[in-house]
Amino acid sequence: MLANADHVMPDELKFEADKAFFSAALDRAALIIHGRNSEEEQPNSPRRKRIVLTRTIASLAAHPDNPQATLWNPAGASFEAACEFAGVTSGRVAIIGGPSVFDLFMERYDKFWLSQADRVWLPGGEPCFGGVPERSPQQILASRGLVAGERLTLDAAKNVTLTPWLRAD
Repeated sequence: MLANADHVMPDELKFEADKAFFSAALDRAALIIHGRNSEEEQPNSPRRKRIVLTRTIASLAAHPDNPQATLWNPAGASFEAACEFAGVTSGRVAIIGGPSVFDLFMERYDKFWLSQADRVWLPGGEPCFGGVPERSPQQILASRGLVAGERLTLDAAKNVTLTPWLRAD
């Protein structure tokens, strides 16, 4: 689960080592894609080029409050068109957000980083992908052609791990 039943990431799901990994990965990205409720709220956030998914526009528009952001409705424009509109035609793209955002890019991932905090339980929470909890996130990633890499331990005391899922060639 990414959030609790109220669609909020509770403090018990926030870990310093995971936050540091996440922030460093976003710093290396040329573009960040996320839904309207996702914002990484970090010191570098205002400087990051981003595309915000929304259904409130027909296709593409400049964000009214953030000069670094583009609004994109996937039903009205392609991903490539959104990137071009945002002024980003090369580099690493980071996808953050919830299940609808993650699911949209499932066939495009070359790598998906799956964080897990096994001691945190969020009954009725917001899942990372559509199809969870009927299937595990690992089953969903594997069914879409991704293969687990070596699991990293981010916080041994709290049993927080991170696994790269790589596109099988």
